[in-house]
Amino acid sequence: VQLVESGGGLVQAGGSLRLSCAASGLTFDDYVIGWFREVPGLEREEVCSISSSDGSTHYADSVKGRFTCTSDNAKNTVALQMTSLKPEDTADYYCAAEPSLSVPFVDPTRWGLGTRVTVST
Repeated sequence: VQLVESGGGLVQAGGSLRLSCAASGLTFDDYVIGWFREVPGLEREEVCSISSSDGSTHYADSVKGRFTCTSDNAKNTVALQMTSLKPEDTADYYCAAEPSLSVPFVDPTRWGLGTRVTVST
């Protein structure tokens, strides 16, 4: 199983950024896939998760209304569209996958290597 993130970078506060996660080596429909973020010194936080089987989603309160998780089951990809970005969204973002049909994550079993998002003031 491989998860490969792309799309991180530097953006100004108020801007938008789109992350993508390409999944391979798994039966996509049998997984919950989504995103965590991590800031040094803090616990890794679930940002969003999406059930590939029914499309249900779960979001952290801190990103509700600003971030959107979507999946493309034909391409085995999950995207994280981030809008109205804030400096506190600065973090390393990790794609994660868990063999489950229901959100949110309980215990992801697969992780990508991460992509850095930096939001400047």
